[in-house]
Amino acid sequence: MAQKAVKTLAAANTKRLNTTLAFTLGIHLVFWLFRALVFRSSFTRKSLLLYLALASPQLFINFLFEKQSRPVNAPDGSIKRAGEDLEAKGLTEYLWDVTYWTYGVLVLVTFLGDWAWIFWGIIPVYSVWLAWSTYSGMRGGYQDAAGVPQPGAATSKRQAKLEKRGGQKVQYR
Repeated sequence: MAQKAVKTLAAANTKRLNTTLAFTLGIHLVFWLFRALVFRSSFTRKSLLLYLALASPQLFINFLFEKQSRPVNAPDGSIKRAGEDLEAKGLTEYLWDVTYWTYGVLVLVTFLGDWAWIFWGIIPVYSVWLAWSTYSGMRGGYQDAAGVPQPGAATSKRQAKLEKRGGQKVQYR
């Protein structure tokens, strides 16, 4: 059972990347088919430029995921590199949000028209909100839901109980 974690990560990455690739191709193919066959009159240079400008970040993100997270196998069949974890928190999570939101906007644009591209503008607003909340959290010293600063792992359960009862106070330096 050597490298079980590597094998598990490689299998999970492969499955998720294959699903994402199929979904991306399907969404974009439906978009182009509807634009070419059903809504032929709305197929203009403006709509092409909007598509290229607003769908290309999602396509770039998919390329990035493929490049960084697709497992690489050695010639003997063993796993040479499992790739980056696609379930990671932080930036990877945000990139998945952009991908899924772009899917939704593409579906809306497919059936409602070019004016629905305005929904894609929510992504930069969400980015600014995330950046601000991260900045204010770091500046404020990471507080809990009640707004009470957390000193970290410095207090044990016993110390917390004593402080709650008003007993022995622990002074932090």
